[in-house]
Amino acid sequence: MNIPQLFRKYIVPTLASMLGVCSLTAIDGIFAGHVIGSTAIAAINIVVPIMMIVTGVGLMAGIGCSVVSSAHMSQGNDKPARINITQAMLLVMIAVLCISAPMMIYPERTAGLLGASARLQPMVVEYMMWFTPSLLFSALTTVAIYAIRMDGSIRLAMICSFIPVVINICLDWFFVFRMDWGLKGIGVASTISSIASCTVAFVYLARFAHKLKLYRLKISGTSLVLTCRNIGYQCRIGASSLLNEAAMATLVFMGNQVFMRYLGDDGVGAFGIACCYVPFIFAFGNAVSQTVQTISSSNFQSGDFQRVAAAEQVAILVAGALGVLSTALFFAFPHALTELFINLGTNSGMIAAKGLSLFAVGFVFLVVNLTATGIFKGTNRDKTAIVFTLLRGFVFLISCFIILPDMFGTAGIWLAMPISEVLTTMLLGVYYIIAKMVI
Repeated sequence: MNIPQLFRKYIVPTLASMLGVCSLTAIDGIFAGHVIGSTAIAAINIVVPIMMIVTGVGLMAGIGCSVVSSAHMSQGNDKPARINITQAMLLVMIAVLCISAPMMIYPERTAGLLGASARLQPMVVEYMMWFTPSLLFSALTTVAIYAIRMDGSIRLAMICSFIPVVINICLDWFFVFRMDWGLKGIGVASTISSIASCTVAFVYLARFAHKLKLYRLKISGTSLVLTCRNIGYQCRIGASSLLNEAAMATLVFMGNQVFMRYLGDDGVGAFGIACCYVPFIFAFGNAVSQTVQTISSSNFQSGDFQRVAAAEQVAILVAGALGVLSTALFFAFPHALTELFINLGTNSGMIAAKGLSLFAVGFVFLVVNLTATGIFKGTNRDKTAIVFTLLRGFVFLISCFIILPDMFGTAGIWLAMPISEVLTTMLLGVYYIIAKMVI
């Protein structure tokens, strides 16, 4: 198959699934903003970093087990593939329970550690107590979707991504408008919708999967050692995906702290609106990244470097187009995009409307940088991908959040992410020039 056609074949279902997941936070933000107000959006945004870390755990396990299981299935060994899928589920259960249990036991302390003000803390605790149970089911669903795709049921994988979206819209409306439950209702809706999606996925893997039915793990010393070894290998493969989500969590966490310091709760509410859109832009970059990684990896291993180069060119063109389109949309309609979540007459609404266009400057660079990560991983340069992710998501970003607000005020806060992405893109350009000179 020619590269553009192959690229389209992979990216469409991948992007559709990712956009479905992204819609959940946006839907909650829309109901919270219009029914409760900007403080509700701020309260949700305080919890978002934890959600991103858990999503990263699910992606790490899902990608790791899919790579290992695919290798076994290509050799006709379905049993080891099933074992690896089940072990990945076990990893996610343990990891997410270790994260969510302290949140449920010490909600006030957790809210304080996440940066909630005294005014926001009761709302954060209310939302957290009802939302936190959804984390386990959504992470398990993430792994299950990778397994369902490998089993050949691509359509069911997409359905599992959109089930929680549809249910969440209906339940948010019922619990918030009809029952008047506020943030409790939004949290309950998220949990129920995640359970529903997870149930569909697990019933398929337990009863109807063609090759990748879940496998009953043995309980013995030898099995435990082998399980730990396999899980460690899966984690190494999927670590960069966790790192990408951790970088997103750092963006939200640092943004919350700086906006709280300079603009208070209203600033966090405004930033929360921007953070509802960021996952969609991240999905664009991640979908292109995963697609080019899949195509480049197989051709790189077979030595067909012309197809690798062609895949990289298509990826950069698609990433650039999606990034420019996203930035142009926010430049053209900042008020409309703000009003989708909150009334423009509020303080948070005015802050968001002024800041979204500044924030959107970084979208095109974000999509391109994420695509570069996929290119590196597809050509066995995992360490290079990790280095650029650390620079982009931690070193540059945290430095910009510390330095720019003192230099440019509120505008500097909005520009922290764009400047860190621009610096990363410039460094990528230097890297490619040096790499070409060496070759």
